[in-house]
Amino acid sequence: MLRTRLLFEKTGRAQYISHLDLLRTFQRVFLRAGIRLRHTEGFNPHPYLSFALPLPVGSESLCELLDFDLAEDIDLGALPARLNAKMPEGIRAVKAYRPETKFADLAYIRVEGAFFYDAGVPGGTVDKLAALFREKTLVISKKSKKGFVDFDIAPCVQSILFTPEGFDRLAVRAVITAQNPALNPENLVAAVRTHLPSCTPDFASFKRLEVLRRDNNVFR
Repeated sequence: MLRTRLLFEKTGRAQYISHLDLLRTFQRVFLRAGIRLRHTEGFNPHPYLSFALPLPVGSESLCELLDFDLAEDIDLGALPARLNAKMPEGIRAVKAYRPETKFADLAYIRVEGAFFYDAGVPGGTVDKLAALFREKTLVISKKSKKGFVDFDIAPCVQSILFTPEGFDRLAVRAVITAQNPALNPENLVAAVRTHLPSCTPDFASFKRLEVLRRDNNVFR
């Protein structure tokens, strides 16, 4: 079994591809690129593909990770180019390598994004947001399989910074938990909407920049 990990980007129009469709996309890309993968056993065998952290639809990422098992030994240095020749727009393989870590060791995600305000950023918003995210508890209502539940996001935000960028935009840079529990960046907007409605953006966008270990070093 030749366990292999792929670092890839998902940007532009590809940000609207769902997790299930992304799985199907990679199955087709490997097939079209002539790269043989180990398949599961049973009545309906399919390639073993495992993504580190499902990406919310509408978010971009420069640091997605995919594990798979090669059925034969091939040149990993050439593998990204072979995949990219068959990839749809917005998905780009960056690097393939033999992993020495487990996805369970992922701890944090470094994200950047922006809050947009149609009528301009309200006065004092940066200071108000900074104070809000310094609170020791920051509870929002989160939808779960059992309905809506209270979710305290304060322990999930390791750091966050808001910076004005023009009349109608605030840049957002944050380090948030990747799992146990995972924090969707949209929960940051939900916290503002719940506790500071006058500063709620009209639109927000986010991009994953890097995935980190618990010691804040890059996870690969």
